[in-house]
Amino acid sequence: MKKHGLHELYAKDPVKADEQVFKRTSNALSRRGFIKGLKSLSLLLGAEVVYGQFMPAGLIPAAFAQADTPFSIEGKDGLIILNDRPLNAETPAHLLDDVVTPASRFFVRNNGIPPQEPDANSWTLTIEGESAAQSKTFTLEELKTQFKHYTYQLTLECGGNGRAEFSPAATGNQWTTGAVGCPRWTGVRLKDVLQAVGVKETAVYIGYYGDDQHLSRTPGKAAISRGVPISKAMEEESLIAWAMNDEPLPLMNGYPLRLVFGGWPASTSGKWLKKIVIRDRVHDGAKMLGKAYRIPCKPVAPGADVEDKDMCIIEAMPVKSLITFPRSGSDHLLSKSLNVRGHAWSGEGRVAKVHTSIDFGQTWQVAQLSLPANRHAWQQFSTTLNFPQQGYYEVWAKAEDEHGKSQPMVLPGWNPKGYLNNACHRIAVRVV
Repeated sequence: MKKHGLHELYAKDPVKADEQVFKRTSNALSRRGFIKGLKSLSLLLGAEVVYGQFMPAGLIPAAFAQADTPFSIEGKDGLIILNDRPLNAETPAHLLDDVVTPASRFFVRNNGIPPQEPDANSWTLTIEGESAAQSKTFTLEELKTQFKHYTYQLTLECGGNGRAEFSPAATGNQWTTGAVGCPRWTGVRLKDVLQAVGVKETAVYIGYYGDDQHLSRTPGKAAISRGVPISKAMEEESLIAWAMNDEPLPLMNGYPLRLVFGGWPASTSGKWLKKIVIRDRVHDGAKMLGKAYRIPCKPVAPGADVEDKDMCIIEAMPVKSLITFPRSGSDHLLSKSLNVRGHAWSGEGRVAKVHTSIDFGQTWQVAQLSLPANRHAWQQFSTTLNFPQQGYYEVWAKAEDEHGKSQPMVLPGWNPKGYLNNACHRIAVRVV
């Protein structure tokens, strides 16, 4: 697709680009009416907006939501930097096309300063806490030799994935769609290790502590220390992992040891794991309190001031989908069918259906959907689309889970920290 000035502006300053798009489209709509407004938008896009009469008011065209600025991280390929202190980087959707996410394409989400050169040979993990029957320390080698190994393909997604779409804007890394992946993880079941130590009947939660430093480098101050209810800790797929796709974990993804809780916010899956505490209360570590990884217990108006006591901890992630082929902004010949594919996932249970639309959600067609490799693994969908005429289109994907919950067409309820955006993913296609 031909690039215009706004494309470059989006790569440099997406906020300013959004303001320009809104200004141009709103001016066109208010001064000349809807049809002429669409003509103005078509000029910006370089093609007629087919089905433009159905385009939701104020929607930023998917063609303008592209940024191709690369960032080099050792062991990573094609990720886009969002922040360098702490280091955070996401993966463009078209680079997440693999059924099993390669380590080189798995996103990076840091809260502090990673350990510089962790030594797997001397690494230890301590289990303790109010509801632990004893305190016990394991070397990495002991974990590998004393417990049975398991491998699961598990979806990890940052709770703030999609934050960039919220309005009013929410603070934090402005993730678009790429803070998600589904590699194969190998390790031991967390429940096996906890049971070897002994879990008292008073156990309510587990919390973790990693070897990363707080950005202030204050001794003893954790960058992040979150956890999950004991019921989640005891699931068969909850792992203490040392390998991703049959290779040692990448340093930026927790080498040499981490927790993995599929289907829950990735912040619960602590990296550079050094200690697990079995708690007799909800864990109160760093980023467990206040508004961190919490949403309003009840819906609120956009921009509302919500008190901390009215915020609830995020648990299972919502149903979601991602179009990974073709790349947004592609040109396609009218005479040919377009093959579309991607992934769909849900925090609990399976995805039951995926639908696609080319007319801004007026009509939908059902896509083919695979079964998950195991619980908490994403599922692949594919479909073939045909277009009625040349012009600008958006392909939308909408997943529905086995409980009948589906993605909202544009945006879910606003929340102060911009969590859990599971709006339909959409890509731009110009048919020529």
